[in-house]
Amino acid sequence: MNAITKTAIKAYLSQQPPERLMADLLELFTKFPAVQAYYQAKLSPVDDARLVEKYKAMISREFFADGEGGQARRAAARKAIAEYKSVSGDPAGLADLMLFFVEIGVEHAKTYGEMGESFYNGLASMFYKALQYLAKHGLQAQFDERCRKITRDAAGCHWGFQETLTELYDRVTHAT
Repeated sequence: MNAITKTAIKAYLSQQPPERLMADLLELFTKFPAVQAYYQAKLSPVDDARLVEKYKAMISREFFADGEGGQARRAAARKAIAEYKSVSGDPAGLADLMLFFVEIGVEHAKTYGEMGESFYNGLASMFYKALQYLAKHGLQAQFDERCRKITRDAAGCHWGFQETLTELYDRVTHAT
């Protein structure tokens, strides 16, 4: 099956009567929570600080369920970040969530002991994406101390994790 292009979807939509478009949108709204969140933010905007806190709570639950060791479901936590990105255009809020993901992951690792290599690789990947995002959006100064703290807090983690984070931080911050 070939992927549908924007051009193809625009052509399809331009041929549909308004009633059909409304029915399609309502069906999407009913079936997909991300569409519901998008329209919630669009029609009844909340201040971004409250929205960020909502998504931080979602991420935290994936690492620490009910105050106990969560399953560290990084994919579900990353999905929360992607959902936030789809409902908010605030670059600082997105950067905050990306760094929070790494912070809560480090806290989880330090609380529950050695994690597998893929766990640390996932955190390092998010840290690298966050650093690149900060550079791209001119947010490095705003978040620099927090990034440095993440590298310090990773001390004692396995798989050379602290060294990896420090290397990523140095690579991105010295490249800009």
